[in-house]
Amino acid sequence: MALYLGVMSGTSLDGLDIALIEQGEQLRLLATHYTPMPADLRQQLLSLCASGPDEIARACLAENSWATLAAEGIAQLLATQGLQADDIRAIGSHGQTIRHEPARGFTVQIGNPALLAELTEICVVADFRRRDVAAGGQGAPLVPAFHESLFGHLGQRLAVLNVGGFSNLSLIEQNTPVHGFDCGPGNVLMDAWIERKRGQAYDADGNWAASGVIMEPLLKRLLSDPFFAGSGPKSTGREVFNLPWLQAHLAALPAYRDEDVQATLLELTARSIIDSLSNAQTATEALLVCGGGARNGALMQRLARLLPDAEVASTAAYGVDPDWVEAMAFAWLAHCCLQGIPANRPSVTAAKGLRVLGAVYPA
Repeated sequence: MALYLGVMSGTSLDGLDIALIEQGEQLRLLATHYTPMPADLRQQLLSLCASGPDEIARACLAENSWATLAAEGIAQLLATQGLQADDIRAIGSHGQTIRHEPARGFTVQIGNPALLAELTEICVVADFRRRDVAAGGQGAPLVPAFHESLFGHLGQRLAVLNVGGFSNLSLIEQNTPVHGFDCGPGNVLMDAWIERKRGQAYDADGNWAASGVIMEPLLKRLLSDPFFAGSGPKSTGREVFNLPWLQAHLAALPAYRDEDVQATLLELTARSIIDSLSNAQTATEALLVCGGGARNGALMQRLARLLPDAEVASTAAYGVDPDWVEAMAFAWLAHCCLQGIPANRPSVTAAKGLRVLGAVYPA
């Protein structure tokens, strides 16, 4: 058995999730740590998601700060567990995505894994997505193989839904290769709208959205985006769905209430998920939800109404804390890399074949 750390920083840019796992015949989550993202670093990273002056230098400085923040969080987690660097086989570091354009042949995650290895004195495995893109794949989502390892034994026709900044599905059936794809915006637009209008980082439990009314003309416009057509393989990011994209659609409307826009954005998230699921997998028996969206009561209720013939539940109901699934996944991906185990799935990303993912930075 070996111990691994997974570090995940998603498109919501709220902070770093760090998970400690034990990898043996079965995977066990041993401990977790959350490090909030400093406001100045968050702004630096957000600014890198679009073109701007002096990008290379700004990206290098931002990733140094990201690696330092991750190293501090790892040190705190190890201290609470009474562990030393030598006890950990490797860190699986997702880094921070600043550009994701697989149609143009690239995806960029920054996080200076060399500096992280230097600061922690632990082997770091990073840069998981680019090998899949090099093989003709989307580079995302990478978690379906991990979801299959966690839940494939249940023997049901399952869908595992991760709702972070963006939402993605893993479709799991017996005797069938796992399928998966990005569905579209998860929390990214809801977070951006409430931050712009109310100065809040997120809509707690979806309460503000629940106070509004769905704007059907706006919803129709948003769902007309070409991304929502088809069932994948496909992936997306802030390059496509962002506040200017929303505001361009709002400009075509005569008037609106802010809370009604929020209600419509929640419906966009729910509808794009269920429409994608219905097109790709029939007779789904259970939809297991992880990520921050699992804690949005209004979203969970809406998903359940849109999928009445299936169980809709947090992964917590199946013994896996929804907040830590992705960090666990990147710890597992580090294990796969060091063991030479292919961890992408061509049925998910459309890569030319199975590939061992990640680059290794020794301690």
